[in-house]
Amino acid sequence: MLEQLDVVIVGGGPAGLRAAEVAALSGRVVTVFDGKPSVGRKFLVAGKGGLNLTHGEEFEAFVSRYSGGDLWRSLLDEFKPQDLREWAHSLGQETFQATSGRVYPKSLKGAPLLRAWLGKLKGLGVEIRSRHLWSGLSEGNVLVFENDLKVKAKAIVFAIGGGSWPKTGSDGGWITKFQEMGVKCAPLVASNCGWEVDWPDELLEKAEGMPMKNIVVSAGGKRVAGELLVTRYGLEGGTIYALGRELREMKEPVLEIDFKPTFSHNQLLGKLDNRKNDLEMSAKRWKLSDAARQVIGLEKLKTAEELVARAKACRISLKGPRPIAEAISSAGGVCWDELDNNLMLRKFPGVFLCGEMIDWDAPTGGYLLQGAFATGTRAGKSAANF
Repeated sequence: MLEQLDVVIVGGGPAGLRAAEVAALSGRVVTVFDGKPSVGRKFLVAGKGGLNLTHGEEFEAFVSRYSGGDLWRSLLDEFKPQDLREWAHSLGQETFQATSGRVYPKSLKGAPLLRAWLGKLKGLGVEIRSRHLWSGLSEGNVLVFENDLKVKAKAIVFAIGGGSWPKTGSDGGWITKFQEMGVKCAPLVASNCGWEVDWPDELLEKAEGMPMKNIVVSAGGKRVAGELLVTRYGLEGGTIYALGRELREMKEPVLEIDFKPTFSHNQLLGKLDNRKNDLEMSAKRWKLSDAARQVIGLEKLKTAEELVARAKACRISLKGPRPIAEAISSAGGVCWDELDNNLMLRKFPGVFLCGEMIDWDAPTGGYLLQGAFATGTRAGKSAANF
């Protein structure tokens, strides 16, 4: 049996729900299909960290955080960070901007916002059908689901997610199906993830789980200020997440850490206790953390010059990124040249994409959810107008 519907959204994450909302506000009858028992699961995962909705920095800097595709300026101009804040306010969830520039709901939770959002969608007549796992797209843009349901829609928006957090439904299994449809896709890779380092056992005994704060980390010509965390398998933290794109492009990825970025090489030399060449005392005077001392290899250094050189440019060879299932987000997906400005697949008129299914990348800090909402807004409008 073939069911006839108006606008269909495949995937109930933030991008898909936003597309459903926009299409419904345009007067279309919208049905959301999701393979899991409930929608918004990745939205709730993000909520565990306080639900970083967006970021309050200047627009030009904000746009520069996104890679992949020339459409980002247009997408983010259509649905700006302030628009996302006002959207949350319209659902009864006030927001605030932290000193870091990150924007959060005052509740610091995802569940209240999701409940209000689903209530709005219900009021708009959006139907949500859970436990409907998409399995294919046949001739004539007919959606096929694993329960043998076939759906013919006037417009379709795919929002199945990338490859991170597979428990939420984003397992990247759709890539093979899209490639079989003749759609060019870049392989999904881990983004905003930890990287593996072959640490010596003695270093882990003294530094595992310890942070290295107020540092500047560099890779591929890009410098990021912040902190890192020494883990059993390597390094985690906002700075290495932000350098993921540069590290992936390196044949042999190497990270460089400046542990004392506010001091020059000569200034640090002036702070050394040269009378005794006491490197341990100098490290204390510099207020180097225990983790920093271990990573620098303080015990193995012999001269003040060696200590300064390591403190200002400590190079660490990385083995590779952690598995994509552990990543906060993924890069890769449907290539931008497969889409027009409406985020419609050129080879499948009436079929639109949004969210992490498209090959884009951005750091943590509110940029990921903003990207999901911006692409969801464009896809929802485009589907409604098709």
